[in-house]
Amino acid sequence: MQDITDIIALFAIEGELKKVKANKEGHINSTFISTFEHKGTLHKYTHQKLNDAVFTRPEEVMQNIQKVTGHIQSKLEHLPDLDKRCLKLVQTKQGGFYAYDDEQNLWRTYHFIDGVNTYPFLDNAGLAFRFGEAVGTFQKHLSDFPADQLHTTIAKFHHMGSRYSQLRQAIADNKAGRLHEVTDLVAFFFDNEERGMALTNALESKQVPLRVTHNDTKINNVLFDQNTGEGLCVIDLDTVMSGTILFDTGDMLRTGSITASEDEQDLAKVGCDSNLFVQMVKGYRSVADSFLTDTEKSLIAESGRATTQIMGVRFLTDYLNGDVYYHIEHTSHNLDRTRTQIALMQDMDRKWKQITRDLV
Repeated sequence: MQDITDIIALFAIEGELKKVKANKEGHINSTFISTFEHKGTLHKYTHQKLNDAVFTRPEEVMQNIQKVTGHIQSKLEHLPDLDKRCLKLVQTKQGGFYAYDDEQNLWRTYHFIDGVNTYPFLDNAGLAFRFGEAVGTFQKHLSDFPADQLHTTIAKFHHMGSRYSQLRQAIADNKAGRLHEVTDLVAFFFDNEERGMALTNALESKQVPLRVTHNDTKINNVLFDQNTGEGLCVIDLDTVMSGTILFDTGDMLRTGSITASEDEQDLAKVGCDSNLFVQMVKGYRSVADSFLTDTEKSLIAESGRATTQIMGVRFLTDYLNGDVYYHIEHTSHNLDRTRTQIALMQDMDRKWKQITRDLV
């Protein structure tokens, strides 16, 4: 790879470069943090090489990010802490928002957001409310943005029908010879196929409007103020596209309510924390009720179950195909992930009456 200092030099950053370090936290893009000194003050920047194996149309990803961040910034420009509330791209010396290295990899640079906390998982009701509030605020800022202006950078990303088609093909091909191991899991997903189509059917029949969706609303994609605890900024905008906002509430509820890791092998530890589930919804609706339709409101809880189902189907499909999409650390990794999603769905079902009662 071209020297990172040469890549950084492509961007219009004032001051003297003092240091650069690699950030190993992300799993998709290569990330570096730089520190510059300008007029006696230190400023930090985030530099990322976009993974073109995952994002095959990187310029369209960047165009989406420019549009979305520009729209949010226009809503918040009156706030003194704007730079903490929305990602801000640094222009190149040529006036664009991305540059290419010698190997034709696309790079971008953001202003680094300091004075914030991130969390790897959700473990208390107060944080759950703040998490939901942050997702709702992100969507509220974009609720008047014409979603059809965004590129579809990953086709049918959360389309349940498409995911089931891929599962059926994986079953037919049985490339890894594993089908005999998972007949019970296959049966579970097909028993639940009709209910799982709720979000896709609602969007395609126009029962819910087309909106801007983040598509990866995990707790670690929200920056929280170190002093107030407020969820200030939703980051990792690479999957921003058009869809139903229920894709975002669904991923929020799936990742925020599970009581164990996504690949936990002891299924006795895997369940749905109904209190966290309810608090996320309440935090979300405290902001989002101002723009949601009645149908969207009615499907928020269901979105958590449906998104869990999508991920289970995807993990099982990859296992049957021989683990070609998700990174695995051992042979049964995708199988473990599939089983945790099913266990989470089953516990949601056991607690469904309680959850829906508490949401009234």
